[in-house]
Amino acid sequence: MNKEFLKRSLSAIILLPLTLFFIFNGSILFNVFISFCLFISSYEWHLMSRKKKYYIPGFFFLILSFYTTYLLFDFDGNFNLFLIIILICISTDLGGYIFGKFFKGPKLTKISPNKTYSGMIGGYIISIININIFTSLSFTFVSSFKISISLLIFTLLISTISQIGDIIISYYKRLSNIKDTGNIIPGHGGLLDRIDGMIFAFPISYIILRMNIFQFY
Repeated sequence: MNKEFLKRSLSAIILLPLTLFFIFNGSILFNVFISFCLFISSYEWHLMSRKKKYYIPGFFFLILSFYTTYLLFDFDGNFNLFLIIILICISTDLGGYIFGKFFKGPKLTKISPNKTYSGMIGGYIISIININIFTSLSFTFVSSFKISISLLIFTLLISTISQIGDIIISYYKRLSNIKDTGNIIPGHGGLLDRIDGMIFAFPISYIILRMNIFQFY
């Protein structure tokens, strides 16, 4: 576990600033970045699902997912929404990993044996804590947000979708008899292993925000 944790930590230290660089440095760089991510994700999907009946639908879903990511980047001129969705997904993954390793306990599903109920709860807890911190910052780019019941419900909903997305990709990996979708990220596996929750969270987030269900911005 120590070696795995060290690899994951070092990869995160390198990847997080790099990702934030592309996010904060304008739409052109961001579009290049997500296009590259779409290419890598599609290649990993090709390797794990070729000759399977869900091969083509998977590509359509990836295109839809990355397209909604593009649309959410500056949704209604509010870049904060995009940051909040990413923060929820990262916090969910982080909380699931930390709580799952520390508390262990009953397995959540046979599809993904590493998923536990403690990890699921940890994902919710860390998401809520980090969103609360994010909205409490005094920086200009988050000043338009206030913690509210609507934002809390949105956080729990997107955290749930992110966790379901993780399990769905685990299911397809299980069908393909593989542990990881790739090995591009040390300690994490493939890119799809890292963004499995996000590729489901972004389309659902876009639908929710487009329908104007929650009023928190």
